[in-house]
Amino acid sequence: MFEKLNWLIWLILVILWNYGFPDATPILDVIVAVILSLLFIIIKIKRSRYLHKTSTRSKHKV
Repeated sequence: MFEKLNWLIWLILVILWNYGFPDATPILDVIVAVILSLLFIIIKIKRSRYLHKTSTRSKHKV
């Protein structure tokens, strides 16, 4: 579910970029899409580490 939500948010942001900057060159469109993709990958990694850290803590509580 989280993966689909991330993809949907990414898609909406790319569409907003394309409508917000219609005169942008194709290379700028690609660069923005790649930057957004990297941003969402970083968010996914941070979220995964946070969830792993919180689940590890709860297992060792007494």
